[in-house]
Amino acid sequence: MSTHQAQMPLCQRAFSQLLIIDAQERLAHAMPADELDLVVGNINRLVSAAKILGIPVIATQHNSKGLGPVMATIRDNMPEGADPTEKTAFSCCTAPGFERNISAHPDRRQLIVVGMEAHICIVQTVSGLQRWGYQVFVPADAIVSRKSVFKQNVLDRMRHAGTQVVCTESVGFEWLGDSTDVQFREVWSLFKADD
Repeated sequence: MSTHQAQMPLCQRAFSQLLIIDAQERLAHAMPADELDLVVGNINRLVSAAKILGIPVIATQHNSKGLGPVMATIRDNMPEGADPTEKTAFSCCTAPGFERNISAHPDRRQLIVVGMEAHICIVQTVSGLQRWGYQVFVPADAIVSRKSVFKQNVLDRMRHAGTQVVCTESVGFEWLGDSTDVQFREVWSLFKADD
């Protein structure tokens, strides 16, 4: 038996992109309210941290005629020019224009994936991203499903498939890497507000 273990990957600021999947107005109404508040708050923390640290933010909208636009609280926080990719397929990886959007930053091969719904569009997208060779991180506290049992099931599936299941605060501090970083206080304050 080998004593060598694979090194646990961390989110690297220089290699990351933040992907917000289908965090839409009408879809949000179907989510458990307490969980939704936590998830939306955490998505916004990551969006704010990404803007501070120069990390690209990409978003998608699923069938926006039926489900509406990205929630205003998230949309208003997104960086300028981060217009959502419209899609009807559950996996973002089969949506026209999506591959072009994420490959616009060829050195950024880590995708931090957040949004709705965990057991449908998120898991199918994560599977596609892994097939494309991306390293995928999913903050468990920044995704949601209509039922918590659906989310728990898919978190177990993703872990077994090699996805890094993390928490929002871990992502922020892994992006920083060091408390002497000039942007430490600004990013830290996003998470301090949660205490």
